[in-house]
Amino acid sequence: MQDQVMNAIINIIKANYLGGYSIELEFDDGKRQKVNFEQFLKKSLHPEIRSFLNLEQFMQFRVEYGDLLWGDYELCFPVKNLYSNQISHSNADLIAA
Repeated sequence: MQDQVMNAIINIIKANYLGGYSIELEFDDGKRQKVNFEQFLKKSLHPEIRSFLNLEQFMQFRVEYGDLLWGDYELCFPVKNLYSNQISHSNADLIAA
C-alpha cells in the first residue's frame, strides 16, 4: 500500500493550525495527518529555517497547488514526507531557501 501512495500523486487540500508547531493536513485521498514541526525547526542549523520558530512567522503557512509552504517557498516539504509524517533533516529532498 505504501508503494502505491509513493507512486500516486497526492495533494494537500487543507491545513489547520492546531497550536504550537502542529498542523493537521488533509489530503485529496481523504487521509488526515497531524504533523508537529517543532523538533525539525529546533534541530535545524539553517538560520532561515530556525526563523520559523517564531510562532507568528510559523503560522503564516498556506496551501498552494497541493503543497504546504511558507513565504515564497522559504520553507516547503515534499508532500510524501508530510503524508507519512516523516520530516527530518536527513531527507535529501527537503526544500529550503
